[in-house]
Amino acid sequence: MAETIYSFRSLFLLLAIVILFAGRYGGATAATRGYIKYKDPKAAIEERVEDLLTRMTLPEKLGQMCQVDRFNFSFFPPDTRHEIFTKYMIGSVLSNPYDTGASPSNRVNVSNTMQKWSLSTRLGIPLLYAIDAVHGHNTFINATIFPHNVGLGATRDPDLVKKIGAITALEVRATGIAQAFAPCVAVCRDPRWGRCYESYSEDTKVVNMMTESIMEGLQGNAPYVADFKTKLAGCAKHFVGDGGTVGGINENNTVADNATLFGIHMPPFEIAVKKGIASIMASYSSLNGVKMHANREMLTDYLKNTLKFQGFVISDWLGIDKITTPPRANYTYSIEASINAGIDMVMVPFQYKEFLDELTKLVNGGYIPMSRIDDAVRRVLRVKFSIGLFENPYAEETLIAEFGSEAHREVAREAVKKSMVLLKNGKTKEDKVIPLQRNVKKIVVAGAHANNMGWQCGGFTLTWQGFNGTGENIARNKAMKIPTGKTRGTTILEAIVKTVDSTTEVVFVEEPNQETSKLHADAAYTIVVVGETPYAETQGDSTTLSIAAPGPDTIRHTCGSGMKCLVVLVTGRPLVIEPYLDTIDALVVAWLPGTEGQGITDVLFGDHPFTGTLPRTWMKSVTQLPMNVGDKNYDPLFPFGYGIKT
Repeated sequence: MAETIYSFRSLFLLLAIVILFAGRYGGATAATRGYIKYKDPKAAIEERVEDLLTRMTLPEKLGQMCQVDRFNFSFFPPDTRHEIFTKYMIGSVLSNPYDTGASPSNRVNVSNTMQKWSLSTRLGIPLLYAIDAVHGHNTFINATIFPHNVGLGATRDPDLVKKIGAITALEVRATGIAQAFAPCVAVCRDPRWGRCYESYSEDTKVVNMMTESIMEGLQGNAPYVADFKTKLAGCAKHFVGDGGTVGGINENNTVADNATLFGIHMPPFEIAVKKGIASIMASYSSLNGVKMHANREMLTDYLKNTLKFQGFVISDWLGIDKITTPPRANYTYSIEASINAGIDMVMVPFQYKEFLDELTKLVNGGYIPMSRIDDAVRRVLRVKFSIGLFENPYAEETLIAEFGSEAHREVAREAVKKSMVLLKNGKTKEDKVIPLQRNVKKIVVAGAHANNMGWQCGGFTLTWQGFNGTGENIARNKAMKIPTGKTRGTTILEAIVKTVDSTTEVVFVEEPNQETSKLHADAAYTIVVVGETPYAETQGDSTTLSIAAPGPDTIRHTCGSGMKCLVVLVTGRPLVIEPYLDTIDALVVAWLPGTEGQGITDVLFGDHPFTGTLPRTWMKSVTQLPMNVGDKNYDPLFPFGYGIKT
């Protein structure tokens, strides 16, 4: 009987314990049933990242490491386009520099359609949409186009550059795009390099100053992105040493000791990392013979482990293909070498099926460890969570009114004014040419650059290589549905006509000849506008740095004839000008000013003073190159920092 009572007591005690635990913990289980940590905006970002990572299959992970071109959609029938996201689970899309012509509202709709497909997948990981925006939202017609970086370096005005970054972010976000491949923080040490105009200066201190400011404008003063509705994820490029290649040859080898590497080329990236840059793009170039896309010592050991960079490293366009010579000679090796070196996201951009297949084989075969895949995906997810993409995946049309607004154009005009550098003002101190008189009977404006919006904007404007309103590029522009005239803005000629007195006759001579000076001998002065035609990257490499034809003849036929002659150079770098200098009365560098040509006349006619100074050393001849401030044998035509103030 006692044993029976004891058994009942034991059973009762056990039942009580079960009820107690059910009461204490059962309610919590019911209350949190369906709770998914990575979807909880209140959870810590790192916890959300780890929670999502543990739920992902290998194909889902590899999809996050792949960035494809938006043009892929044209290769799919409309009813299967979603497969890029729903079948291949691609995590990022870019618009290339020819993806132009759309209105902001149209691109917002495209962005949201892609995002809808991404969110429809099992885990609902949002898409990251990226674009080049290197001097404003330069791919889009009627965006505000600012001076290229070399011109901004001439301003020495970090507050202005911060404004430009903020405006660029607004206009990019207005089109539904969340990331810009900017800023370029290269330190260009040789103007023969075709990307030198993308660099703020040959001087690291200037580049550092501008890097910090442009990042605050683009991303906000917070890690990754402060306000995702008006800011975007930046991308510092190109890591590292692309501005120091031998001979200034694009994608060439940079030979650098530690003093050069860490004293000149690395500091801007260190600043970018400290400011919380979302991503960093690897350079096509090599460092001491090692391709940067396969340089584990730099990408992983230094950038990630020493600098503690927390964002993701992205390849350049087909960057991993160029690890081998010729490109893509051994694609499997290129994938293995780049991923193991520390590339986290690969800009494929079209053959993504092959990339994913080969990457899958390399992981399953043990050639790329899963820990490396998890590190890459973790970094991509960290950025997506940090910029607020999970909570705000869809683009809104509320910012469209900001796109190309007059307020934005006024800032661009201010940038043009402050970037202008006056190198010569009269053949004697008493014989000043600037400020120009606006109330005269007649003036001559000479040179095709004076009335060509594409040429004054330079490369990376509407297309990769820029655009031209006249001549050989008309057919190409029409074929690509790019306006053959201009994007919205003011050419230099238009600005001159607006500035001078209404009674002043303005004669435009696109290509002067020997009779021009005689025909217009009664003109008060001539404004000659010459320089470079647009280019980008390797197409801009130059061994001569000559003024583009017929520029030299334009100078010869207008200057030295007895009439006052002001030469305005539209260029992304110093050009050989010394042979013409004696015949020129005044010389101004406008760099690549962008759409707001009125900023040029603001300083030419004295409404604003010349304050710009050279961000680069101006050589006498190319035989002196490379030559930079601080060099032992420094004998320039105009030194770094030179600029006549008015």
